[in-house]
Amino acid sequence: MAAVHHIEDFESPRLPWPVRAFNKLARPLADRLIRIEDEEELMEAARRRTGLSDFGGDSFHAPLRALLASLRKDARLTPLGRFMTRQFLLQLLGNRLKAEDLISRYPQILAQEIHSPIFIVGLPRTGTTHLHNLISQDPALRSLPLWESLDPVPGDAEPPPTDQADPRYLRCAQALRFQHYLMPLFPLMHEMTPEARHEDIQLLAMDFSTMLFETMYRIPDYRDWYKAADQTAAYRYLERMLKLLQWLRGPKRWALKSPQHLEQIGPLMSVFPDARIIQTHRDPVRITASMCTMAGYGLRAQNEGIKRLEVGRYWSDRIEDLLRAAVNDRSRIPQEQVIDVYFHEFMQDDAATAERVLEFAGQPVGAEARTAIARYMDEHPRGKHGTVAYRLEQFGIDATERREKLRFYRERFDVPDE
Repeated sequence: MAAVHHIEDFESPRLPWPVRAFNKLARPLADRLIRIEDEEELMEAARRRTGLSDFGGDSFHAPLRALLASLRKDARLTPLGRFMTRQFLLQLLGNRLKAEDLISRYPQILAQEIHSPIFIVGLPRTGTTHLHNLISQDPALRSLPLWESLDPVPGDAEPPPTDQADPRYLRCAQALRFQHYLMPLFPLMHEMTPEARHEDIQLLAMDFSTMLFETMYRIPDYRDWYKAADQTAAYRYLERMLKLLQWLRGPKRWALKSPQHLEQIGPLMSVFPDARIIQTHRDPVRITASMCTMAGYGLRAQNEGIKRLEVGRYWSDRIEDLLRAAVNDRSRIPQEQVIDVYFHEFMQDDAATAERVLEFAGQPVGAEARTAIARYMDEHPRGKHGTVAYRLEQFGIDATERREKLRFYRERFDVPDE
């Protein structure tokens, strides 16, 4: 039987001793030496790092400023958190510079057509990752492996992308080793490997307007900015990046996914009007417990003073936000372009569900796709690393109150309790 792990150190994290030592020694100088608040300084550092200067348009300025202001005000980053955040921001800015440089040299990239992309939309912990990985085994589909989502444009001195031979793959593997060192239980909640399919939210991050940052930092002001802003420009940027990646590695139909899309159906359908939407469903109270656990475990690695009750309130509210938007905006999707997938049915027969989704999307399922899906399932049994205990009470959440508050969603989509 797989081991069940209980996470008890949200508020006083038991991080590896070298990390604790670094945070202690670097604390007096971190704010002065590790700069993350100055937009112009970060942009100039990214220019020096890449030797490039054109960031391509100005849509990213407002969200980047909102993010930096919220990081400064609310995040309370550890010294390691400041260092990791600076590197992450420079990587996103560098990715943007490299993308615009490639487009300027090969303007035919923008003539690429994104035909009827498949978007899996659903809350975290509803099977979206597993379903995404399964349907992406179809060789006729194009998806984002983690290594490519983090580092989408190869450098001039690097060879053409060939997965494991690509230097970007090796850099991703190295980064994952450090992540697992810092958060050894994270693979039990969300397994990540360089080749595993990742969310297009990572491409949206290059425009700095995305929910991704909420999962990494305590930034309520940024959340408020993001929720109030029209995200159409960010989705236009996503389209731009999909065209670039399609040009680099072949014109196949895209299979994408992110929970963020639940509350951005309007912008998504505006930019991708022929998209096929796969909406996943699961008992939202069960999801709240696991989402709080995963978010709290991640936050404790970079942010100081994390409080379990604060995490519980934050993610209870955000899950409700996402579900209300999903209910309110469902009518924006033409009925023939959306299908519902229920977690309990998916777990009963994953392969059959994956085939049903592909058939719905108009993607014929051949012998090669069936073999690839079966092989993936054999190589990735559920729970092989063990499991984590998810407890609502650990985050001060009352299950009865949540069940009543989220009744509107369960009744709209006939979602069973767990």
